[in-house]
Amino acid sequence: MDSNRTNIIGGREVGAISVDMDPSAVHETNSLFWDTKGNDVLGATSLPFYGAFVSEENCQLFGDVSGKKMLEIGCGSGQSLQYLGERKASELWGMDLSENQIEKTRQHLTACGLSAKLICSPMEEECGIPEDYFDFVYSVYAIGWTTDLEGTFRRIASYLKKDGVFIFSWSHPIHKCVSAENNTLVFKKCYFDESWYSVSLDESTLTLSDRTLSTYVNALAKAGFVIEQMVEQSDDEILQSRSNSHFAKKAKMLPVTFVIKARKL
Repeated sequence: MDSNRTNIIGGREVGAISVDMDPSAVHETNSLFWDTKGNDVLGATSLPFYGAFVSEENCQLFGDVSGKKMLEIGCGSGQSLQYLGERKASELWGMDLSENQIEKTRQHLTACGLSAKLICSPMEEECGIPEDYFDFVYSVYAIGWTTDLEGTFRRIASYLKKDGVFIFSWSHPIHKCVSAENNTLVFKKCYFDESWYSVSLDESTLTLSDRTLSTYVNALAKAGFVIEQMVEQSDDEILQSRSNSHFAKKAKMLPVTFVIKARKL
């Protein structure tokens, strides 16, 4: 077991321990993380932002969502559902691994005068979500938590109507390998290493794997999606507004977030 492994979580470099991937153990670890410290440690990324430096206002991936049925994978605290509800989506659905996050979403949407059908479940598992039903399925910084990427993408395809759209964002895999030190980028781990690891942050533990871009692209193709657009460039306006941060300086040199828009064939 390699206990000297380096990984990038958010904007910081952390130590990690390689672990064997047991889906039930991963779900238990990560649901506890999000039930307790998740938002405090990692914050919450939500629409109109896809990541630290990428925005829907700039990308315009959704277009007009009025009258559309929306499902969010990893609904977090509910802000993304609020964003789409306020743009007149006809139905809001959300799922999340964490009971605590589901409750936060419910309270937040109620306070905003919105309602959604909310389901607590791992994204990999059958949980009663209707098939061939949604116009959009989307996920903002949640897909990477899956223990079964191909299975999750197949399940998401089943939820969508024909020609339905799947939009998701996650940490760019090159960002997860590189640390910025003294205005120099230094590789800290192998880009092709997709093994699982655990990280301890603020007395909480999370378990993840860093997949390559080709792994995401090929899994989408196997699930019957065609990619319409990919975004990996940071938004200049956001970069300029945070130009003094180390994270922003890194984001000027390499992508830290990627977003893919795919359509179900």
